[in-house]
Amino acid sequence: MNALDALYVGLAGATAPIWARKARGGWPERFGKTPVLPAKIQGKPRILLHAVSVGEVSALRHLVPILTPSADVVISAGTDTGLARAGELYRGTCRVVRYPLDFSWVVQRFLDAIDPDVVGLVELELWPNFVRTCVQRGIPIGVINGRLSARSFRGYRKIRPLIGGAFRSLAFAAVQDEDYAERFRAMGVLPERCIITGSMKWDSASIADEVPGAQELAAALGIDTARPLVVAGSTGPGEEALLHAACPPGVQLVCAPRKPERFEEAARAMPGSIRRSQARKPGESLKAVTDRFLLDTIGELRMAYSLASIVVVGRSFGKLYGSDPIEPIALGKPTVIGPAVGDFEAIVGSFLRAGGLIQTSSEGLSGVVAGLLGDRTAATELAARGRVCIRANQGASARHAQMLMGAATRIGSCR
Repeated sequence: MNALDALYVGLAGATAPIWARKARGGWPERFGKTPVLPAKIQGKPRILLHAVSVGEVSALRHLVPILTPSADVVISAGTDTGLARAGELYRGTCRVVRYPLDFSWVVQRFLDAIDPDVVGLVELELWPNFVRTCVQRGIPIGVINGRLSARSFRGYRKIRPLIGGAFRSLAFAAVQDEDYAERFRAMGVLPERCIITGSMKWDSASIADEVPGAQELAAALGIDTARPLVVAGSTGPGEEALLHAACPPGVQLVCAPRKPERFEEAARAMPGSIRRSQARKPGESLKAVTDRFLLDTIGELRMAYSLASIVVVGRSFGKLYGSDPIEPIALGKPTVIGPAVGDFEAIVGSFLRAGGLIQTSSEGLSGVVAGLLGDRTAATELAARGRVCIRANQGASARHAQMLMGAATRIGSCR
């Protein structure tokens, strides 16, 4: 046990009343008891990609198919939801495992079982014992699709004496833009190892004009597709009420809360709204008696976006940190976002510079919505510029694949 292990033990004991409330599975795997993988195939390096949760796992959708013809890819995730999503997306093409706790002996047990030639940490997720053990074993470890928001940077700076060595030990840090690069360098990454490669989220964008199932969703809810429709995706606290007030008379509104535990709260903020979860017989349509609809289901937001006249991106008008605007813009929708975008500042900045997204305040939202609905030419041009921006920013997955394969090849020639 090292000093860091002792610190972890103390923190675990002090915070037990908090983390013990939530049911968690996979405890043997969390302690590194991962089944030993089969022997490596000659000439095919084993690449471990670690993605924390659902968003990071989904960002790998274009990278994994690029790597799998030439590499044995293993994906790890740290949350139950991330592990489930990784299984859905990649179980047929690569191995999926649970990421271990950062105790030194646990990390050693995990790496014994996986035996990777190179490790790519998606976005960040830097744990000191894991990084140190990889370095001691001669395994190149780096960050891909790296981002470090201003909020996270402030937190990391406070623990730099503890975490700075891990940043300095990275073999590479492939980050999304110069702002992130500056923060990575400030945390200790060597300048020559910090490279701007863009965001893989752009590669995941599926540019399309239609989405299967959208018309069936409209019929089930009673949405009139001949009338204007605002779709607000991933909404947060207070935003349903804001949107309800901001929509002009006669305009339909669909709100899709980000978290299922907020469905009831959202329904109260939209009195009289029709809820998607209300029972429908197969093939049955509904003639709506309201202009307000609540998408209180999971997995149907893309369909709703495809029906929209305008999309408003949620979690951006309150005290949260934004949501990803790429999907609705890829579907050709004029898209509006609020001022709180700390978790997506690079992507939002790219769209704003390209004129493919409108950012506004809570007070300005109603005027922006009315303006776009009243000027369809401006709305169409906004959406078109957004799609151009997406295409211009794609390619990060291929750049990350080249970097990972290069690191694996170099280390392989040295072993």
